[in-house]
Order: sequence, then C-alpha cells, then structure tokens
Amino acid sequence: MMRAVQKTLRSAIYTRVSTDQGLEQEFNSLDNQREAAEAYIKSQAHEGWRCLPARYDDGGFSGGCMQRPALQRLLSDIRAHAIDVVVVYKVDRLTRSLADFAKLVEIFDQHDVSFVSVTQAFNTTNSMGRLTLNVLLSFAQFEREVTAERIRDKIAASKRKGMHMGGLAPLGYDVHHKKLVINPDEADRVRLIFRRYLELGCLTKLMRDLEERRVLTKVARLSSGAKRGGIFFTKGPLAYLLKNRVYLGEIAHKGRYFPGEHEPILDQDLFDTVQQQLASQAQRHGSARANQASLLTGRIFDDRGNRMTPSSAKRNGAYYRYYVSAPISQGRKEQAGSVPRVPAPDLEALVVRALRAHAPQPDGGGEDRRNLSDRDLVEQFCPKITVRRGAVEITLNEGESDRTLLIDWSPPPARTRRELIVPEGSGTEGEKTSCRPIRSESRARLVEAIAKGRLWVDELVSGRMASTRDIADREGLSERSVRMTLGLAFLSPRLVQATVDGALPFGSGLSRLTDLPPCWDQQLRAVHDLTWSP
Repeated sequence: MMRAVQKTLRSAIYTRVSTDQGLEQEFNSLDNQREAAEAYIKSQAHEGWRCLPARYDDGGFSGGCMQRPALQRLLSDIRAHAIDVVVVYKVDRLTRSLADFAKLVEIFDQHDVSFVSVTQAFNTTNSMGRLTLNVLLSFAQFEREVTAERIRDKIAASKRKGMHMGGLAPLGYDVHHKKLVINPDEADRVRLIFRRYLELGCLTKLMRDLEERRVLTKVARLSSGAKRGGIFFTKGPLAYLLKNRVYLGEIAHKGRYFPGEHEPILDQDLFDTVQQQLASQAQRHGSARANQASLLTGRIFDDRGNRMTPSSAKRNGAYYRYYVSAPISQGRKEQAGSVPRVPAPDLEALVVRALRAHAPQPDGGGEDRRNLSDRDLVEQFCPKITVRRGAVEITLNEGESDRTLLIDWSPPPARTRRELIVPEGSGTEGEKTSCRPIRSESRARLVEAIAKGRLWVDELVSGRMASTRDIADREGLSERSVRMTLGLAFLSPRLVQATVDGALPFGSGLSRLTDLPPCWDQQLRAVHDLTWSP
C-alpha cells in the first residue's frame, strides 16, 4: 500500500510581555517564550509541524487590548491563509480579555487555524478544550482586573498622603525625586496670570495680555524625546490653570483635595478671589445653550479657512444662536474672515433649502431626499460650507465627486429697522420717519397686558371667573387695574401686531392705550395723534 502524503502545518509563534523592562538584554522574556515554543513544535515534527521564521513579538504591550503591532500582523497572515497553527507560551500571552479571546477564536475557526499553549495542554477543536480555555481566560481576566484595582487603590492612598503620582508637572513646578518642587521663574509667571486676571476680569483679555507679554505655557520633555508646550495660552488651559488647587499646596483625586507634600505658590485669599471672579463671570455669561441644535457644526468655515463654532447669547429673555469664527473667541479678531459672525437659524435655513433643491436623488434603494430630516440631509450631502462676503459657498456631495453651489447671501443687519404705523392718508413720509418708536420696556409691558386682557375676557365669558373682583383678588391687583387691562383685549389687530413688532410711536404706553375708543379706525387715529399730530 502507498503511504498517504503528510500535510505540513505551518506554525507561527506569538510572544508578548507587558513591560519593556529587560528587553535590551541579550536573552529576554520574549526569547525564553520563543525557545519553549520552538521546542514544542520540534516535538510535533512527526505530525508535520514546521516553525515559521517570521517573529511575532510584542514587547511592552498589555494583554488587555488587541491593538498590538505583532498581533495585527499575525491576524493579517492568518487571513492570508499563511498560518495553520498559532503557538503561545501561555494563554494570557495572547490576550487577557474573554471578549477579545472570543473574537480571536472566531477568526481562527474561520480560517481553520489551531491554537496551542505550550504550558497548558488542550485542543481547541473539541468542546472540553474550549471549556478549559475559557476557564483559564476567566482567571487571566480576573488577575488583570485585580491588579488594576490594586494600582488604583495604591494611587488613591498615595494622593491622600499628598504625594505626586506621576504625570507632567503643572506650570510653576518641576519634578525632583518624584516630588513637586517650585520653579521660581515659572512661579512668578503663575502669580502674574492670577493678578492680571483680577485686573482684567476677562479670559479673552487675559489671553491677549499674556500674548503681548510673551508669556508661554510650560515646556515639557516627553519620554520619547519630543517637546510639548512652549506656546501661547488659549482660553481652555487658562481656565484650568486658574482653577488648579495644586497652587495652594493641594493634591486632587476624584474631586477631593488633600494637603500635598509640595509648597504652595499662591496664598488662599488671592486664589479665592479669582474663584469668585470666575464664578460670577460664568453666571453672567451662562445660558441654556442650544448649540446641540446647530446643524452645521464641524462643516462651516469663514473665507480665511477658520472653523466657525456655535455660540449663543441672551437678550431680553430670548436666546439667539450664531456661528462665530474661531479667532474671535480666541481673542485674535484680526485673523477672522470677512464675515466673522452669522446668525445660525438664517444660515441653516439657507443651506437646507439649497440641499433640498440640488441634492441628488437616489438611483436605487436610497431614501428620497425629501423624506430626510434636516440633520440627515446636511450630514449626507454637505461636507463643507464657506461663508464669504455677499455669498455662501456650499460643497455638495454627489457620490463620486463634489459640486460647489455659490448662493448670494448677506447676514441681516444687527439692528432691525422698525417702521412706525401710520393711518392711511395721514401725514407724510418725512413726517413719519421723524418720530421715535416705542421703547422696548414699554413694548414688553404692553404685550404682557394684552395677553392678560384677552385671557381675562375669555375667563369672564366662559364663566370660569364670576367678576372682575374675583380676578383682582386672584392677581393681587385693584379692580380698576383689571378693568383697564380688559380694554386692551379689544385693540385693533393692526395695533396688536404693531405692539409685537415694536412699531408703535414713542409715548404709546399702557396708560395711553387703555382708554382708546372701541372703533378700530378711531384707535389708529388716536395713536397717530399721540405724538405727531399736525
């Protein structure tokens, strides 16, 4: 009988250590793991096992994740069908995570690759071998998590004693023998920043002042030899520095502060005064931001290539959304584009209309653009918007290529021109424009009074309130005041609209409009005669 040809099993050895300590030695842990694996492969030579020359060594990589160079090369070769067996010294050399191990086993099964541990004999081709492997991985993951807990507890205990537990030193300090030591030159820089903030009272002004004084961030050398820092301050790092309690000689840990081993740079009074100033400034400028509703975030730029970011403001109880060129918020106004600020709702409406009119319709199973929400429409078809003087440039994604739409547009003026109402046939154009409009405070009181008058009339007509006396008792007003307000419910619709628009003439206060005649034409004449009768 002829003997069957034995299949050659190409065996790849994977090795890993968690730290890079000792890797410079001539014979290190990776070499030890590989030597044991090679000996095991030789013992299986009669089964056709052959060791591949390629090395898959991950030195200094944790087994808790799969983002390791050698492991990724190993998986690429498996997908290329260049490997039949993966050999490791121990299971936890491959991974310490059950979830990652399940993914690896799935990849091995898809490509008919066997998995062998030299010191833990089992076979992944049967159910018992898989059970054994999962038990071992459970203990490996448990060991990793317990080790992490021990490290976290050690850090927490050390910080409670005020010890510096690594990381880059803040401006004003250097690290010597694992302790923070004051750097005199940088400490003077820190004190200057705190004093100037109290004098200027604004982070943007402080940022510009420090730039003029050539005050830079701390220069630090990373372990890789690269340099970090040595640049001008921006608002975020400045705010963090002004709130950093390390300058009081404290160490922070998860929102709690403990007396540190290092000396303080600032006194308590100066630090507390700065915190009060920061809190009052935040309260003054705080608002319930609607920036999450900004459709064009990350896509809109000015004509100098600066990104425009969402911003909001509050005026007279109303919130307004804008897109502002980044240099404006960073105190570099001269670097902003020709249109540094645009109202968000107006520009978003323009972009959405353009996309609904010009976005390509799907050829097959795609969703009709008319059925897409505004946000989905922008995300799918509009990668970039550029705001220019007098026009908006919209980049339209058409699949394989982009098309540019140039739409004439200018932002509305910051102040809206209000035209006063004039009865037909009364006065001249020059006479009309010579009068002042109603004050905003008077307008607000009038709008509120008209709304109350209409509500109270409805309550009296429906029977929910028996009399004006009942309304007066409920509102805490005199009955005369209630009756005067009721008269505002019968104003001419044109006068009501003019009140909302702020188009009434100066002097049209609450007391003037409560005694108007019931005829609407006579009401308009009476309002006209208030301030500019012939």
